[in-house]
Amino acid sequence: MKAKKIILPALFSALIFCSCSRVENVEKPVPDISSETVTTAETEPETTLPETESAPPETTVTEATEPEEPEILSVHIVCAGDNLIHSSIYNQARRRAKENGLEGYDFGYVYERVERYIKDADLAILNQETIVTDELEPSDYPCFCSPADLGEHMIDIGFDVFSMSNNHVLDRGEEGLLATLRFWDSHEGIVRYGAYRDEDDMNDIRTLTVNGITFAFLGYPEHTNGISLKADSPCKVIYLKQLDIIEQQVRRADELADVVIVSPHFGTEISNTVTDNQREIAKMLIDWGADLIVGTQPHTAQEMEYITREDGTKGFCYYCLGNFVSAQSNPKALVGILADLTVTKNSQTGEISIENPGAIPIITQYGANYHQIHIVPYCEYTEDELSAHGAEGFDQKAIDAVLSHIPDEFLRIE
Repeated sequence: MKAKKIILPALFSALIFCSCSRVENVEKPVPDISSETVTTAETEPETTLPETESAPPETTVTEATEPEEPEILSVHIVCAGDNLIHSSIYNQARRRAKENGLEGYDFGYVYERVERYIKDADLAILNQETIVTDELEPSDYPCFCSPADLGEHMIDIGFDVFSMSNNHVLDRGEEGLLATLRFWDSHEGIVRYGAYRDEDDMNDIRTLTVNGITFAFLGYPEHTNGISLKADSPCKVIYLKQLDIIEQQVRRADELADVVIVSPHFGTEISNTVTDNQREIAKMLIDWGADLIVGTQPHTAQEMEYITREDGTKGFCYYCLGNFVSAQSNPKALVGILADLTVTKNSQTGEISIENPGAIPIITQYGANYHQIHIVPYCEYTEDELSAHGAEGFDQKAIDAVLSHIPDEFLRIE
């Protein structure tokens, strides 16, 4: 913001008046000397007093003031990967609700051991891999639909931003998409992005201001499992191949917000190796103005890195967070990460910095026949839990193999 120039009109006029005024000539009265005696003696010379030296102008000493320290604004962010709700998870939640004399679904047990990470964040983002609604019956793979109690619980434990940018967003067609949009939109203060009811909704880039920093959110899937919207549908999903639209949106988001967060759903499933295509897309997104990339799709953790723009500034990319929770059985799919980082902003310069980015490993734990599915922070994971895991081939070697892809500087086991 430009400094305002303050003009004081009254003082300005007074100064003009003083500098332009003059003393009028006044006719002096002639003294009456008719009755006075005139002295003819020579008049004494007029005594001239020596001129006094003019005093030097006063010098005003202004004490130098220290420049104000800029305020550093800060937002602690936590991001979770695919919340992939198989029937074994929602049936478990229904049984728990019934055991407690409640209607609906109780998902508390699934997430209770990782709630602290979510609640401690100023901004928490989740890739909700399945649509959420009570307008349709719950369903499992290959076309998922989760009960509304799931969404309510995710909000209750602290998530405020939900990405719908994934390959299952059209599992139940336009009907399912509109139903889940109605669910999320019925919650004040909740941000959803990645799929839209129409073009106006798509062009309304979502923003959220937290602790004085404004964030914008965009999301793009590679595909939607071969399911597409009808040609006459008003609904919109932007795919990663639509690079011209993506560039326009990212550049516009960069104008609207301090920080641009993009959620691409990309990469090879059940692979810890980042593809060349992932790297190319991430570099383009950062160059166009993205500051943080939160990738999902492979269902297992991948590496992360800073990406430098031509001007020397940097963005940060998590190529894949893996699963938040699921009932998948591949050992790689049972190890995910939570993204944990801090974004700061200099209040004077507007400079944005991504600081202390980390990856907190989490384990999807269950017994035989997917019994008692829940998430365990790896820092709390015990040998007894590992030995009791119901997935074949899931052992310490499998965990270490996944975590080996995370650079040591970012791995955060705490």
